[in-house]
Amino acid sequence: MKYLFTLLAAGILFAGCKDEGKEKEGTMTENPYGEAKNVLKADSVEIDIQPISHATAVVNWGDATFYIDPVGGAEAFEGKEKPDFILITDIHGDHMNAETLQAIDLEGVHIIVPQAVKDELPEEMNDVVRTLENGSTTRVLDFYIEAIPMYNLPEDPEAFHPKGRGNGYVVEKNGQRLYIAGDTENIPEMKELENIEIALIPMNLPYTMTVDEAADGVLAFAPKKVIPFHFRGQDGFADVEKFKKLVNEGNKDIEVEMLEWYPDREEK
Repeated sequence: MKYLFTLLAAGILFAGCKDEGKEKEGTMTENPYGEAKNVLKADSVEIDIQPISHATAVVNWGDATFYIDPVGGAEAFEGKEKPDFILITDIHGDHMNAETLQAIDLEGVHIIVPQAVKDELPEEMNDVVRTLENGSTTRVLDFYIEAIPMYNLPEDPEAFHPKGRGNGYVVEKNGQRLYIAGDTENIPEMKELENIEIALIPMNLPYTMTVDEAADGVLAFAPKKVIPFHFRGQDGFADVEKFKKLVNEGNKDIEVEMLEWYPDREEK
């Protein structure tokens, strides 16, 4: 009898240890994003950026698709995947176009905008528009989207881009971070960014910054890859090859990728 009790006790102890192991294993995988932010290790999902024109792009990120500043009418997006969400940076016509938005199938689509953009859009779009202020974060699907300031220096309410009106964005999923600078100069908030996988950086005068200023900002926060965009200004196209040279001289580990933002541009 004493031997039987010993066997029973050993069996209960073994079952308890086994159940405890299962409980610990479940706890480790439960709620992987934590309470409020993405804490997963960076994965290696490809982030495919398809330029449409100037500041407009389609981003395919794993199984998700989103549009940046969609303008150009429905024809600009023929053959492209329907967006899961849309990011709009500012009120100017090269970033916001209500007719283009209305031509896109917006069923189930969230449009992330600064308040100034919402104020310019038709009221019937309010149900799909979500406002985000500088410094705020929202979540769409498994993406965390933070609004980053974008503005001209020196700060001036009469500037092309006054501080607080428009948004740059950091889009993050599973530790991968994409920075969309919007129309900004070489501002402290950009220089202080960390762990950016890909950065879209503008450089055109008089609206954003010079090639030298853009290179200086990129070298400060050192993304893995930088893509020049929005580089047509009043006097033509910025010298993006000079930008690439400055970045590579300052940090050979930063990849500078050139995409075709201006199909009709004549190469030098």
